[in-house]
Amino acid sequence: MEKEEKLTNEAEEVLEETETKEAEEEVKEVDELSKTKEQLKESEEKYLRLFAEFDNFKKRTAKEKDARYADALIDTAGEFLPVLDNLERAMDTEAVSDDAKAIKDGVEMIKKQMADVLTKLKITEIKAVGEEFDPNLHNAVMHEENETVTENTVVEEFIKGYIYDNDRVVRHSMVKVAN
Repeated sequence: MEKEEKLTNEAEEVLEETETKEAEEEVKEVDELSKTKEQLKESEEKYLRLFAEFDNFKKRTAKEKDARYADALIDTAGEFLPVLDNLERAMDTEAVSDDAKAIKDGVEMIKKQMADVLTKLKITEIKAVGEEFDPNLHNAVMHEENETVTENTVVEEFIKGYIYDNDRVVRHSMVKVAN
C-alpha cells in the first residue's frame, strides 16, 4: 500500500507539475494574445491616421490645383480682354461703304466668338451702369454731380469689367460715379 500511496503522490505531483506548466503556458498565450491585440489596435490607429492624412492631402492638392487653374485662366483671359475691347470699338465705328459694312460684319462675328469663349470659361461681364458702386467690382476714375440718380450710383462705364465664376474679378470696370 505504501507503494501505491507513493505512486499516487508521485502521480499527483506530476499531474500538478503538468497542470502548472499548462497553466503557465496558457498565461503566456493569453499575454501574447493581449500583446498581439494591442499591436493590432495600434496598427489600426496608425492606419486610420495615415488614411485621414492622405485624404486631407488629396483634398488640399485638389483645391490647390483648382486655384492654380483659376489663376492661370484669369491671367490668360485678362490678356485677351483688350482685344475684345478693340473689337467693340471697331463695332462702334460707322460703316459707310459696302466693303466697310462687310468688314464690320466680320468683326461682329469675331467679337461674338470671343464673347462665347469667355462664357464657356465662366467669365461674365460685370454690370455697372445704374448699379451701386462696389469697390470690389468697379474702379471709379471719375465723379460727377448728378441730381437725377442716387449717390454712389455708376452713371457711365469706360471699360467693361469681367468676373470669373461669379467670385473672382478678372478686370474691374472703369466707371464714373455720381456724388
